[in-house]
Amino acid sequence: MSSTFPGLLARTQQFRLGRPQRISLTPDGRRVLFLRSSGGEDPVRRLWQLDLETGAERLLADPLTAGGTAPTAQERTRRERARDQGAGIVDYHFDHGVRAIAYTVSQELHLVDPWTGQGGRVPARAPLTDAVISPDGTAVAYVHEGALRLIGADGGGDRALAEPESPDVTYGLAEHVAAESMDRQRGHWWSPDSDRLAVCRVDNEPVATWYLSDPTEPARPPSAHRYPAAGCANAVVSLHLLDRDGGRVDVDFGWDDYEYLVAVVWDAHGLLAVLQNRPQTVLRTVEVDPGTGRVRTVAENHDAAWTQIVPGVPARTASGALIGTVDLGDTRHLTVDGKPVTPAGLQVAEVHGCDGDTVLFGASQEPAERHLWTWSPPDGSMQVTTVPGRHSGIRAAGTTVVNSATLDGQAITVAGRTVKDLSVASPCVPQVTLLKAGERELRTAVLFPAGWQGERLPVLMDPYGGPAAQRAVANRDLFYVSQWFADQGFAVIVADGRGTPGRGPRWERTIRGDRSTVLLEDQVAALQSVAADHPELDLTRVGIRGWSAGGYLAALAVLRRPDIFHAAVAGAPVTDHLLYDSHWQERFLGDPRTDPAAYQRSSLIDDAPSLERPLMLIHGLRDDNVFPVHTMRLSAALLAAGRPHTVLPLPGGSHLAPDVDLLTPQLRFLREALNID
Repeated sequence: MSSTFPGLLARTQQFRLGRPQRISLTPDGRRVLFLRSSGGEDPVRRLWQLDLETGAERLLADPLTAGGTAPTAQERTRRERARDQGAGIVDYHFDHGVRAIAYTVSQELHLVDPWTGQGGRVPARAPLTDAVISPDGTAVAYVHEGALRLIGADGGGDRALAEPESPDVTYGLAEHVAAESMDRQRGHWWSPDSDRLAVCRVDNEPVATWYLSDPTEPARPPSAHRYPAAGCANAVVSLHLLDRDGGRVDVDFGWDDYEYLVAVVWDAHGLLAVLQNRPQTVLRTVEVDPGTGRVRTVAENHDAAWTQIVPGVPARTASGALIGTVDLGDTRHLTVDGKPVTPAGLQVAEVHGCDGDTVLFGASQEPAERHLWTWSPPDGSMQVTTVPGRHSGIRAAGTTVVNSATLDGQAITVAGRTVKDLSVASPCVPQVTLLKAGERELRTAVLFPAGWQGERLPVLMDPYGGPAAQRAVANRDLFYVSQWFADQGFAVIVADGRGTPGRGPRWERTIRGDRSTVLLEDQVAALQSVAADHPELDLTRVGIRGWSAGGYLAALAVLRRPDIFHAAVAGAPVTDHLLYDSHWQERFLGDPRTDPAAYQRSSLIDDAPSLERPLMLIHGLRDDNVFPVHTMRLSAALLAAGRPHTVLPLPGGSHLAPDVDLLTPQLRFLREALNID
C-alpha cells in the first residue's frame, strides 16, 4: 500500500473525482442537477440531471474531452479562490423556469435545454468567466477581459454593459479578499425581473503588485498579482445597478468607514448588501433603492474583536422575514427579523437557504458534528439529520437534498434516492477514534496502524489548527492521509485547538492578537492527554506535519517547543503574518500599522536562530494565496543563522495539493529525522 496509495490519492484528487458536485434542486423540487465525472480518475465534469419521480439519471452536457483552451490567468485565479481543480464543465446556472441551463467549457459559453437535451455553444466573447443566465432565461451575463457583457440566449445582441476604465479595473468579478476571505465568489447579480444587474466595480490601482515566476520556464515572464497584504491598501469596491438598455445607477452606501462589500442578495423583496468596516467590528446589512441608489440600514452587528461572516446570510423567507445571525454570550444564533430563534449552545455555521417560510441551516451542538436543521413558524427549530457526521443540504418545494459525510463514507440522498457516486474507494480505510482531550476537552482524533497490537509507536501530530476549518470531525474524507501515515508505523493525532470554528464565539476569539501561543499550547495538551491514556506512545519521537495554517503550526512547533516536537513538515506555511491578506489577517491580529506587536508575536522569521530540530518546508512556486516568499524568507533566515533545513519547491504548484506524490518524501524525511527503521 505504501507504494500505491500516494499515487492513487493524487490521481483521484483525494478520492473525490467521480462524486456529484455543484448540486442544485429545481424550484419545483422534482429534479436534481449536478456535475460529475465518468469515474474516480476522470477529472472531466459533465452535467447531469436526476428525475426524482422515476429515479432516472440523464446526461445533459458532455465536454467530450479534457482539452480545449488553457485557462487564462484570470480564470486560474478564480479557480484557485474557489479551490477548484476540476476540468470539463466549470459551472452552470439555470433560469427560474428551468427552460435553459448556461454552462462553460474551456471558458466558452454553452446553453442546453434540460427537457430535450438540445443545445450548443453560444457565440459570446471568449475567454469568459462567471456566466449567469437571467431569471427569465432570455439573456446571459458574463465577464470578458474585465468587462461585464450581455448576450441573448439566442446568441444575438452581445454587448458590453460596463467596460473597465483602466487595466486595474474590472466589472462583475470578486476581488481577492472577497473570494479568499469572505466566501463571496461572484461580482454580479440579476434582478428577479431580469431587467437589471447589480455589479461590482473593483479598482485594484491602490493594491500592491506581487509577482510569481516558474524557474523551470526561464523564458516565461513572471505573472503579476494584485495582493492586498495586512496593513496595506485594499481594492476600491463599489456597487452599480446596470439596466439592459445601458442605464446606470451608482449605489451610495453613505458610510465613511465602509471598506468591504461582503455579500449581495437580490430577491423578490428587494436588493440587500452587506458591508463591513476595515477593523471588522461592524457588519451592516442595507437595503438598496434601485431607483436612486440610496440605502437604509436593516440590520447591524457589532463586536469589539470582529464580526463573523456566516455563509448564506442574509436571506429572506417568502413572507419577507430577514434571516441573519447574532453572537450572544457563547452562542451564534439564527435570527429572524433581528430576533434570536435558536437555543443556547446550538452554533449556527451556515444558512443553506429558504424554502417558503422554512429556513434550512447547518449547526452544531457537538463540535465534531454538524447537522441540518430547519426553522419555520410556528414549529421553531427542528433537527433534520441525526447520524454523527457533517451534513449540508439544499431545499425547494418541500424536498431536501442531504449531503452527508460520516466516518462510514459520503452519500447524497433525496426523496428516498441516492445520487450515484462513481469515486474510487480508498485502499486505506480510516479507523478513527474521536475523543475529548485535556481539561479544555479539545476535540481530537486518534488513528493507529491497521492491526496494531499495542507495540510502542512514534507519534505524528497532523493538525490544521487554523480558524478556517476543523479537522477532528466525524468525516472519513479528512483521515485518508492520516491513516496512511498511521499504517506506516505512527500513532497519528489530529487535534482542534482554540480558535477553530464550531465551538462558539468565545472559543473562536481566544486567538485575537496572538496566532501562536494558544495554538501551540493546545497541540501539546492534546498530545499529553492522549499519551496519558496510551503509554505505548513514544514521546521521544514526536513529529508534526501540516499544510497552510497547519504548515505554520508545524514550523511553530519545532521552533518554539523543540522539547516536545522533534521533527516537522511545513507545507505552504504562513511564516510572516505581514505577508498574508488584509481581511483575513487583520480579523485576528488587527492593523499592523497600529499594533505591530501582534504580528511580531505570531510570525516565525525571528525564531529562525532557535531551530534545533529537522524541518522540511514545502511550497508551490505559483501559490498566489500563501506566496512562496513565506518559505523563502524563513529559509533565508535559517541559512543566515546557520540552521540546516530541507526545502522542497514545487514548480508550477499552487496552494492546492498538486497531483503528485508528496507523501513519500514526507514519510522518508520523518523516518530519518525520528530515527525510525
